[in-house]
Amino acid sequence: MGIDLGTANTLVFVSGKGIVLQEPSVIAVDRKEKATLAVGEDAKKMLGRTPGSVIVSRPLRNGVIADFDTAEMMLKHFMQRANGGRAINPRIVVGIPSGVTGVEQQALMNAALRAGAREVHVIDEPLAAAIGAGLPVTEPIGNMIVDIGGGTTEIAVLSYQGTVESESVRVAGDELNDAIAQYMKKIHNMAIGERTAEEIKIRIGSAYPSRDDDESIMEVRGLHLLSGLPRTVTIKGPEIRESLSEPLSIIIDAIRRTLERTPPELAADIVDRGIMLAGGGALLTGLNTLISHETGIITHVADEPLNCVVLGTGKVLENFSKMERVFAGRSQHQ
Repeated sequence: MGIDLGTANTLVFVSGKGIVLQEPSVIAVDRKEKATLAVGEDAKKMLGRTPGSVIVSRPLRNGVIADFDTAEMMLKHFMQRANGGRAINPRIVVGIPSGVTGVEQQALMNAALRAGAREVHVIDEPLAAAIGAGLPVTEPIGNMIVDIGGGTTEIAVLSYQGTVESESVRVAGDELNDAIAQYMKKIHNMAIGERTAEEIKIRIGSAYPSRDDDESIMEVRGLHLLSGLPRTVTIKGPEIRESLSEPLSIIIDAIRRTLERTPPELAADIVDRGIMLAGGGALLTGLNTLISHETGIITHVADEPLNCVVLGTGKVLENFSKMERVFAGRSQHQ
């Protein structure tokens, strides 16, 4: 089983079957009974809409486990569902952010073992994403990947099954949602929830000016802070682009820093081949144009940006003996 245990979504790949599960990384637990009420999409629908006795949480923050017990419950549920409800003890390959500490990595491996895995191997997310996006990482050629997830943006220069330079910044999809929520509060005196902010980002959010973007508008419902009553306001695309500029500039700066540290031979390869964007953040309209504009290097969006990491873990599973070098000794067995 290959697992992309993300801050926003969890995807599971099973050898021979492909991607069998794609669900939000959300779990709803009964506070008194400590029982799981819903996981994934069903739990996400409950966000911000439950009584005090029910806790709806996202057990991962910034790509790492924030709440160990609920993460384990969620992982166990997803693993069983991916296998049609039967209990199993599979070999697992999990993608993790390249910037995690040893303790964070150990917590993730322990959670997977306790959820029923026979053996756990971890692979850096940018490397998994590059393999999933079809980049020739097994050859001595410089490849650059920018994987923008929910909690972290992973930037890496890869060559010959290994990472040459990498940087992980804890600014990604969630930060973009926060920026929109803060903007609505500051400019429109309106409080909106996490789901509404995400919907605004998907529908009219953009990173670079375009004609379509200037004409896009959306009606948003929320709570007016001065009157305390529900209110509807109309917002325009350019306002949202403005609100996203700060978190996006942090990502651009990290890409620049990584390029500055890259050895000249590999940098020349990247100029020829371009930068590859993966992860849900790659779907933000105009982001590839913004990165091209700021770095002077052509930027491509992967074919299935949301699935790159999990497809990469799947390819590693299916070519396990050839690609064992990618784990860099980070494996654990029951």
